[in-house]
Amino acid sequence: MQFRPCIDIHNGKVKQIVGGSLKDSGNQAEENFVSAQDAAWYARKYQSDGITGGHIILLNPESSEYYAADVAQALAALEAYPDGLQIGGGIHPGNARRFLDAGASHVIVTSYVFKDGKIHFDRLKALSDLVGSEHLVLDLSCRKRDSDYYIVTDRWQKFTSVKMNLETLEMLSPYCDEFLIHAVDVEGKASGIEKPLAELLGRFTARPVTYAGGVGSFEDLRLLKTLGRNRINVTIGSALDLFGGEIPYETVKSLGFENEVKL
Repeated sequence: MQFRPCIDIHNGKVKQIVGGSLKDSGNQAEENFVSAQDAAWYARKYQSDGITGGHIILLNPESSEYYAADVAQALAALEAYPDGLQIGGGIHPGNARRFLDAGASHVIVTSYVFKDGKIHFDRLKALSDLVGSEHLVLDLSCRKRDSDYYIVTDRWQKFTSVKMNLETLEMLSPYCDEFLIHAVDVEGKASGIEKPLAELLGRFTARPVTYAGGVGSFEDLRLLKTLGRNRINVTIGSALDLFGGEIPYETVKSLGFENEVKL
């Protein structure tokens, strides 16, 4: 299990939010933390510590008055740490190459592929061909409905009809390099991980998977490592001291290295 850092950008600022609270209308979100530092500051920190595979997420849509400010922050971070960060949030064929050319190692995609609640394989194949599957991460962030997890789109506001399960992961694997999966119902709450989802992801071996959502303690990390069979990478947001939480970045940054912290 490796630590994968994050830089979430909303209304032109680096933030940690409660994932389920995000609304396009009025650019609203329930905030856990608003950083005094810009995105480039975090990028330089991750670079200095040799941490790769982190992700930048643009939380405003392209239609937002804040989108240009979000992009400016993201481009500064990519310039500060070329080839060290992935980027997602409103990625489509019209802008994917721009972010890769600016220094992103991968683009992260959900809504363009899962438009109108279903998988559009023509869009997925075209995007994978455009950027190369080795530069594509599929974001299968999900929320629970009844007893199943379903992939959600449009900044986690809309349910699709696609279940988050092993069959879906295996079906999509040929088109991408990795998967990023936010457990949206607990995202930003530091209230514990989604155990059934972690167990599910631990049974998948075809591609690297990064889990985000609910990590609030070292006990959560130990549980994720166990349920995920030490295969799942982890993002820590609101609970990390870099974002106002109590989990020390200086401790977890070594996850996945030879001197890995013992959980």
